[in-house]
Amino acid sequence: MINEVTDMLHRAPLTTPTTLSEKAVHDISQALIVLLSDVFALYLKTKNFHWHMSGSHFRDYHLMLDDQSDQIFSMTDAIAERARKLGGTTVRSIGQISRFQRIVDNDAEYVKPLDMIAELRDDNAILTQYMREVHSLCDEAGDVATASLLENWIDETEKRTWFLFECGRR
Repeated sequence: MINEVTDMLHRAPLTTPTTLSEKAVHDISQALIVLLSDVFALYLKTKNFHWHMSGSHFRDYHLMLDDQSDQIFSMTDAIAERARKLGGTTVRSIGQISRFQRIVDNDAEYVKPLDMIAELRDDNAILTQYMREVHSLCDEAGDVATASLLENWIDETEKRTWFLFECGRR
């Protein structure tokens, strides 16, 4: 085992010792890069809608989206550091994020407040699904630490989805 870790350290300067298989490290860290890209995209979209909110519920929506964006942003460092702890790498640029993200940007000049809420609700729901997929990958590899982080983030994301759903009821 010690020789294996030493060999790994000599192969790649960023490789971190781990008891996970090389395949698990590769697959999970790649999945985390894509997930991190989605989280950054959702963070920026949530901030965008926070900044451009208007209407009769401005204050409530504005504050809620600020809280939600803070929560989303807090995931970014933990996701990136988890990939590095596994021995993988993580995103290096906005360009790389844009190539990997699956959460669709919204560059519209104006979006109605309830349309913002609905779009974020749907984006959070899909992010939950993406996290569940990474969780399954972690389960298969025996990566309980990443799975545990994902469980908390799934719970937080489901709560955001719930709040957005309730705010968007007509």
